[in-house]
Amino acid sequence: MATPAQWVEGARLRTLPMAAAPVIAGTAAAQWMDAARLGPAVLALLVALFLQIGVNYANDYSDGVRGTDDDRVGPLRLTGSGAASPREVKTAAFVCFGLAALAGIALVVVSQQWWLAVVGVLAILAAWGYTGGKKPYGYMGLGDLFVFIFFGLVATLGTTITQAGRLNLESWVLAISTGLFACALLMANNVRDIPGDRAVGKKTLAVRLGDPKARLTFTAELFVGMVLPLLLVPHNPWVLLIYAVTPLAIGAAVTVLRTTDRRGLIPVLKQCGFINLVVTVLYAIAVLVHQYLG
Repeated sequence: MATPAQWVEGARLRTLPMAAAPVIAGTAAAQWMDAARLGPAVLALLVALFLQIGVNYANDYSDGVRGTDDDRVGPLRLTGSGAASPREVKTAAFVCFGLAALAGIALVVVSQQWWLAVVGVLAILAAWGYTGGKKPYGYMGLGDLFVFIFFGLVATLGTTITQAGRLNLESWVLAISTGLFACALLMANNVRDIPGDRAVGKKTLAVRLGDPKARLTFTAELFVGMVLPLLLVPHNPWVLLIYAVTPLAIGAAVTVLRTTDRRGLIPVLKQCGFINLVVTVLYAIAVLVHQYLG
C-alpha cells in the first residue's frame, strides 16, 4: 500500500503551477476590463488543479498497466513501481475528475455561462483519453495539441469569460503564451522519455520528431511564449515586468539543447511550470500597477 508521501509524489505537484497559470492569466485579463471576480476565479482554479492531479494519476495508471513506466527515468510512478494497485490509482484519478466536475458545475451556475458545461465534459474526456482508453491520443503524438487547447486556450479564455462575459486581446495573447509554456513542459518531459516511449510504441510528438528536432521545438515554444506578450506593451508598458524571468527561460533552453543525460531534463519541468506561473503573476501585477499608478 502506498504511503501518503508516495500519493503526494504521484500527484506530481510540480505540475500544478502549469494548471494555476492560465487561471491567473485569465483573471488578469478580466481585471484589465475591470471585471475580475474572486468567486469564479477560485472555482476555475479548483477545476484546473483537480483536473491536473487527475490527469497525473490517470497517466500513472494507464502507462503503468501498459508497461510504459517499467523503465522510466524520473519521479515515482505508483502503478509502475507497484507502490499502489492499478485500481487504487484509477480510483484516485476519477475522484479528482469528480471534484473538478463539481467545481465546474458551480462555476457554470455562478457565471451563467451554461455552454461551458459541454467544454467541461470535453476537458474531462480529454484528461482521461491522453493515455487512457483503447486509442489514447497521447500515444499518437496528439498530446501537445490537446495540452495547448485545454491548458492554454480553454483554461485562460474560459476563466476570462466566466468573469467578464467577453474576451479581449489580453486574454488571447496570454492563452496562447500559457498554452505554449505547457507544451514546452510536455515536450521536455517527452524528450526525456524518448528511448522508453519508442521501445513500447508510444509515439509522442517528441518521438515522431526525433531527439534533435524535439529539443528545437521546445526552444521555439518557450521563445514564442515569451515574445508574444510584447504585443501588449503598447497598451500597458508595465508588461515588460514579465521579462524578469528571461534568464530562467534561457537557462531552460540551454539545458534542453545541450544536456546528454536525460535525467538532467527533470529540473526543466519544474522550471517551465515556474516560468509560466511567474509570467502570469507578473502580468497580473502589471495590470494592477497600470490601473492604479498609470
